[in-house]
Amino acid sequence: MEHGTQNSDPVVSNRTMEIVVAGLFALVAIVVMADSVRVGNGWGSDGPKAGYFPFYVGLIMLVSSLATLAVNLWRHSGERTAFVEKHQLALVLQVLVPSVVFVILTAFLGIYLSAVLFIAFFMHWVGKYPLKTILPVSILVPAGLFVMFEIWFLVPLPKGPVETMFGF
Repeated sequence: MEHGTQNSDPVVSNRTMEIVVAGLFALVAIVVMADSVRVGNGWGSDGPKAGYFPFYVGLIMLVSSLATLAVNLWRHSGERTAFVEKHQLALVLQVLVPSVVFVILTAFLGIYLSAVLFIAFFMHWVGKYPLKTILPVSILVPAGLFVMFEIWFLVPLPKGPVETMFGF
């Protein structure tokens, strides 16, 4: 299946995304540098303090981000290449929105019941599988993960009311 040949309206340009990402990286760099100063970014009697290396990594990030930001703000080329077009964004949102719902449901239902719903939804909506295929896959995959994590590896994952009902 090829999606790149469809013509669609651009949603956002490359220049806009480079400006936004550079700005976000600059903010992250400032947070890293501020926290490095908080924990100590100097040189102690026994060597560098905890924030020494993170401070300079943040400084490099900040300088790089500001350079990228400046180049994109002052560059005025007539070319407006699309970062993403509408049909591409729709494909991304088709995966992103259910994934966000899955994460939110995990907080209330636990990861295993949320995984049952997530897998069943995707198999039905995107894959168009019949119910006789959806039910066993959407139940057995989380059940297998439950056995692997909770019983074999003894790694507790977020649980909900169903696991509590069964005593886990």
